[in-house]
Amino acid sequence: MYLVVGLGNPGDKYDKTRHNVGFDIVDLCEKKYNFNINRTKFKGMYGETNIAGEKVIFLKPQTYMNLSGESVRSIIDFYKIPNENIIVIYDDISLEVGRLRIKTKGSAGGHNGIKNIIAHLGTDVFPRIKVGVGEPTCDLVDYVLGRFTAEEDALLEKSFEAAAEAVKVMVTQGPNEAMNKFNSFKAEK
Repeated sequence: MYLVVGLGNPGDKYDKTRHNVGFDIVDLCEKKYNFNINRTKFKGMYGETNIAGEKVIFLKPQTYMNLSGESVRSIIDFYKIPNENIIVIYDDISLEVGRLRIKTKGSAGGHNGIKNIIAHLGTDVFPRIKVGVGEPTCDLVDYVLGRFTAEEDALLEKSFEAAAEAVKVMVTQGPNEAMNKFNSFKAEK
């Protein structure tokens, strides 16, 4: 069993912001893998599907970004999901828009959602898909809670598709294969 966690903030005012790319990619996976995020429990909204015979739960924590670990801890305790089967998707300001970076462990890198997940798991060893949102051009909070430009949207669509495909590769072939395939990915206009 796998858990795919898309990080973001609940509520319309955060919809389609840089900080919510995790939610957006889970929404895309919902269409691509034909399931519904229609259950509320574990301090989040979730749904499940099968990808190549593997049960995969997709979770959108509703705790707000900085407390995402509460939701993740709650669902993995219930389903007994091992850390190596948790895939977290989130925004990364150190990557340009249109880039992905898949890792199996690492620090939070200043990302408060990841920092909280690490605190609740007691380890930084879990797979993740970092989605480039570009370097801040203004105050960090204003930047990550801001929306993308029309030009960036074209790149995002391609990187979101790649991230949704990376989830499937991680589940079916493992994170190393996904790193080989997607860490050099760069969306073109």
